[in-house]
Amino acid sequence: HEAVLLPAIAYTAAEFAAGFPGTVSLQPATVTALLVDLARSLARHGLSLLAVANAHLDPAHLGAIEAAVTQIRRADGARIVFPDVTKKPWAVRLTDEFRSGACHAGQYESSIVLAARPELVRETVRRSLPANPRSLRGAIRAGLTNFEQAGGPRAYFGSPAEARADEGARTIEVLGAILEEAVLAELGP
Repeated sequence: HEAVLLPAIAYTAAEFAAGFPGTVSLQPATVTALLVDLARSLARHGLSLLAVANAHLDPAHLGAIEAAVTQIRRADGARIVFPDVTKKPWAVRLTDEFRSGACHAGQYESSIVLAARPELVRETVRRSLPANPRSLRGAIRAGLTNFEQAGGPRAYFGSPAEARADEGARTIEVLGAILEEAVLAELGP
């Protein structure tokens, strides 16, 4: 199979972080429309499957991607595959911190950034942050709608001080394998 790697989409729905200065958020319907338009445009050029590699777990963002997957299923010639790592069978393959739900800018995500782009991590700050074991997954299930309500006044959950580049490298490998498996399953034999 031929594949084309598209540039990352820099803006999306980020409603959970709306209270933090600098947060730029799109409406979920805009994100859905963008993905549907991309999939249809790619299909016109012979690329019938758009695979979404995603690390942003904002509920509005995840819902927008799921809506695009559902909407595109009705369109001829285009498909979107999206392995939602917040759900089974994918979530169980990720780290303990990820599965706990305390995983925004904590050990899980900070390890990934340390492995991929260490220059983006402010080490002095990261090492000084105490653990925040509150579960975002639990907060979202309870109907909370932002980081502040969820118990993250600094928008981190988990243990950023425990982050390690080697853990991040392993996690990146797992995430890549998850995407590969989802794509191959969608393409079929």
